[in-house]
Parts: sequence; structure tokens; C-alpha cells
Amino acid sequence: MSKEYLCRAVDRSFIEKARFRFTNSVDLPVTPDQAFEILADVDSWPHWVTIIKKATWTSPGPPGVGTMRTVHMTGGIVGNEEFLAWEPGVGMAFRFNSCSTSSVAAFAEDYRIEPTPSGCNLTWTLAMAPAGVSRVAVMLVQPIMNLSFRRFLTNLSKYAAERYPAPAQRPAT
Repeated sequence: MSKEYLCRAVDRSFIEKARFRFTNSVDLPVTPDQAFEILADVDSWPHWVTIIKKATWTSPGPPGVGTMRTVHMTGGIVGNEEFLAWEPGVGMAFRFNSCSTSSVAAFAEDYRIEPTPSGCNLTWTLAMAPAGVSRVAVMLVQPIMNLSFRRFLTNLSKYAAERYPAPAQRPAT
């Protein structure tokens, strides 16, 4: 069992004002509900976020605000998350309550889904407050981190197309 370090209990406002923020978007060839299903499916995350090895729900379902999840990542890093927002077809947000590394003071992510004529657009914002000397490391590698995050969204688009091969259908208005 790895050591657990508490992270600062941030709310969604942290995602908008954190010093280290990464925001990227991708058009997905699926409906907003299908995009949300992918995000809500813990087994889908390793398919598109290559640093995630496994994710598991750690609180009773159904998932929603306050639900807990544990994510196991490359390098033995484990994050214990709590969901701050949960709106099917619209988006979700979560924060780390604790992490297996002391280099994370605070961490949160926000996923927002907007319908488009050909499916939907997903905007992902990752916000963090590194601790100690990791602040310098993050400053130096920000461009590389952002390239990785964009690659994850490219992976997500491919995964969504494979999971839901039929073109996204927009309801008639």
C-alpha cells in the first residue's frame, strides 16, 4: 500500500483560477449523451488516457456529485477523486482528495460537453497546484504536458468513433 498525501479540498472555482491550467477541446463524432457515457465509464479511461492504468468507483452508485473514484496511473501514482459536478450529457468535474505523491498540493479537472451538428465538442480543463520543487518542474514541462493532453483527446475521439460507430444523430427540432 502506498503512502497517501492529502490534497487541498478545492471547488470548481479552482479550475478557473489555478496558476497551472491546461484547456483543450476536441470534436467528437458522438452525441453528448454518448460522450458522457464514455467519461462515466471507468473502464474506458485507460483506452484514451494512456497514463491511466485502472480506475474504480470507491463509493456506492449511482455516480454523481460526491461520488469517489480511485485512479491508478503510470509510475505507481494513485489519485483518490471526488466528483464536484455530474450532469449527464453536459459534463463533470472532479478533484483529488489525496494522492500517492507529495508533489500535488491540489488537482482538479473539468469536462464540458456542447452539442454540434456532427456530434459534440468536449472541452477539458486540467488545473493543478504542484507542491515543493515540482512547481519548477511543471513550469519547465508545461508545453510537453499540454501536448500529451491534446494527444489524449485525439485518442478519445478515435475511441468514441470505435465505441459508437454510427454517426451521431441529432434530434429533430
